[in-house]
Amino acid sequence: MDQEENLSIQVDEIEALSAIYPDEWKIEDEAFRTFSATITEHNRTATLLITLPAEYPATSPPFYLLTAPWMKEQDRDEIYNQLEQIYLDHAGESILHLWIEKLRELLQVVNLTEHEVHETVPLGKEDIPKKFRVLENEDSEQECPPITSAVPFTERKSTFQGHVATVTNTTQVKLVLAKLYENRKIAQATHNIYAYRIYNEQTKMWLQDCDDDGETHAGGRLMHLLQILDVKNVIVVVSRWFGGILLGGDRFKLINNAAREALELGTYIASSGGDDVTKKKSKKRLVPYRIVPLHHWFATVTRRFSVVVPLQHPMFFFAFSFID
Repeated sequence: MDQEENLSIQVDEIEALSAIYPDEWKIEDEAFRTFSATITEHNRTATLLITLPAEYPATSPPFYLLTAPWMKEQDRDEIYNQLEQIYLDHAGESILHLWIEKLRELLQVVNLTEHEVHETVPLGKEDIPKKFRVLENEDSEQECPPITSAVPFTERKSTFQGHVATVTNTTQVKLVLAKLYENRKIAQATHNIYAYRIYNEQTKMWLQDCDDDGETHAGGRLMHLLQILDVKNVIVVVSRWFGGILLGGDRFKLINNAAREALELGTYIASSGGDDVTKKKSKKRLVPYRIVPLHHWFATVTRRFSVVVPLQHPMFFFAFSFID
């Protein structure tokens, strides 16, 4: 099945879902093929954000994110398991209707009291997610590295804040995460996404990992950001407090922006437009200029030099400028 067939099946499926769920199904970003299904049961609302890759339904499942800040972690994991099992049972088929109905069914049985919905209680040690704890058998003599946190910013009611620290081993990674989680506000964020890169000078090998914390694919994008910025021995954490408005693909840009701000504040990369104070080696980069008619071109001043590459049409060319 080629991509055209996949697209045709997707179009038919979206039209059917729009008819079946006129109030619950919404198009978030048509260009990115991102949609949402908002289900309310027993005064509890959960939103399933779905992005359809070009390979769906033939060879790839939809990308998805469940937004339900009130939900316990174990209930969220159960829903993820059920959705993934549906895909495995119906590989190659349209499954969005099955996903929506399964989410509705699971929301009807999730155990949650009014006390848990409306009241915030102080966090104890047992409340910190296991992945954020420092294991008792690890080196307890190590201290948590200093953490730099950027100023939070808000976009369409969602708030983002980046945090960075220098780390040279995984114990320090866990210490940083645990320290951040001691802050109740950060602990109550909808997502705490992180990525880290550590370079071992002796083995000449990289140690790196990331975590989405429920924001599907966000951890991988943070990792990609650290790779293209060529920073090392650093962990970056982005806290997001969901404000009720789905941001679609824009959320990844905002998460990366929060990470960049923290990296700039910690001087891991150069501040935009500021002094070249950086822990990243500067590299030459290729800056494309727009294609213009030849008779409109005039000499422009560049820091180094320009390269002109002729195109097929005699009246047009493409120019690049190499700058530091």
